Amino acid sequence: MIKFICYPKCTTCQKAKKWLDDHQIGYEIRDIKLDHPTVDELREWHQKSGLPLKKFFNTSGLLYKSLELKTKLPEMTEDDMLKLLATDGMLVKRPLLIGDDIVLVGFKEEQWNTICH
Repeated sequence: MIKFICYPKCTTCQKAKKWLDDHQIGYEIRDIKLDHPTVDELREWHQKSGLPLKKFFNTSGLLYKSLELKTKLPEMTEDDMLKLLATDGMLVKRPLLIGDDIVLVGFKEEQWNTICH
């Protein structure tokens, strides 16, 4: 079963959910604010995704900006970044679509079309 990890109030997450429903793709939904990812989950997803870890940060979020992460991230270790991401779901870019062999970060319809069909 695919995990759809989102923040229900986020408009991008709402679009992604509608896309999944419209394409009749089954998923298990998880609210990232109430049930934020663990360090181990984030490490696994990062490794599976092949993406740079900084792509997992919600760079447009208020928390990211208030913590001044734009200047701090380049000096942080991967472990420190993972620990920080695990402290608050609002730091994590969303939605996340997690399957056995897929990890999609953010909603790009073209990318989801290619990978999910």
